[in-house]
Amino acid sequence: MKSLTFTLILIWALAFTAAAQNLYIHKTDGEVIDVPLSSIEKITFTGDSENTISDVDGNTYAIVLIGTQWWMAENLKTTKYNDGTSIPLKTDDDSWKTTNQDSPAYCWYDNNISNKNPYGALYNFYALNPETNGEKNVCPSGWRVPTNEDWTTLTNHLGGLSEAGGKMKATGTEFWQTPNTGATNESGFTGLPGGSRVNGDFSEMGTRGRWWAFSIHQTYGSVYFWQVSNANKSISNHHLSQNNGFSIRCIKE
Repeated sequence: MKSLTFTLILIWALAFTAAAQNLYIHKTDGEVIDVPLSSIEKITFTGDSENTISDVDGNTYAIVLIGTQWWMAENLKTTKYNDGTSIPLKTDDDSWKTTNQDSPAYCWYDNNISNKNPYGALYNFYALNPETNGEKNVCPSGWRVPTNEDWTTLTNHLGGLSEAGGKMKATGTEFWQTPNTGATNESGFTGLPGGSRVNGDFSEMGTRGRWWAFSIHQTYGSVYFWQVSNANKSISNHHLSQNNGFSIRCIKE
């Protein structure tokens, strides 16, 4: 309630001072931060709220209701399962290659932790599959990795494969490379181009966002993922081997 009240006051204040050019944030230590209004896309409040969740690492995520589904509006960043067990951090290329990797792993893009925010971590499928991770859940308690069916429900709600990607992508070119075609983020999903790690190689940060689906191809044993691109407004469904590293968006159970 306190967060809601403050939000309403802020909205009223901004509306009342529509001609203002700057937002001044007065911190408790006396520092004043001057933020040009033209640089603000949105204001997000974190902490205990109906619109955020936290993982065991203490990371807080915005969440959004899209249709009948609650989704994380940020990529997963946790280094631990929700029981507190650490997920192995593997940085060498060989650990991510098909012939060498059959155990859980995560990494940061380019093995650089500065990519944690806002892109999150990259996880192989072994890290999120209970059959290979010791029956653990990589998502916060009460949340899980979405299946193909979950992604399909989301996509259909947003107008189908040819339209949904644009409605899911963060707008502008701060994170996405030009042209970021059709990006409106009207769903609030705020899809980011976290790239991937395929057979050990990092690629496509800035041009593609790829998220795992908890759905295994019955013939090939590969795993499905969903992808959006800076070049169009569609979303597509593919499958690759389980050793590869993609982003994760959790869905509420």
